[in-house]
Amino acid sequence: MFDTKIAIVLLSSLKTWQKLNITSFLTSGIIGQTSSLIGERYIDKSKYEYLALNSQPVVILEAESTLIKKIHSKILERSLACSIYINDMFATGNDEDNRLTVKNYPSEDLPIVGLGLREEKKIVDKVIKGAKLHS
Repeated sequence: MFDTKIAIVLLSSLKTWQKLNITSFLTSGIIGQTSSLIGERYIDKSKYEYLALNSQPVVILEAESTLIKKIHSKILERSLACSIYINDMFATGNDEDNRLTVKNYPSEDLPIVGLGLREEKKIVDKVIKGAKLHS
């Protein structure tokens, strides 16, 4: 049905609340880049309106740190757009400070705990190879 795939890859050793939080941030980055992913508002039988949701499924995966670095390297090699979350962002409280933490590292040294990617299915499958479905 979709010619693209949205994948979120999370560090497997994170706590549940961290995984949920990161997933929402990474997904928002993808949605922010592709506003056409937003569907129509939902309306219940009583005519109450709810916000529109992402219209494409999201696959949530997990991987060890080494594999996340490998996935990130593939993203960089192919110059793919992705959303990123690094460990340092847990200690900040706002978007500006989050961006500043990322600036502290060269690409290959980022302490990545989560990545979000939306590309053609074949490309995503090659890039995330080895990551397991989150359980």
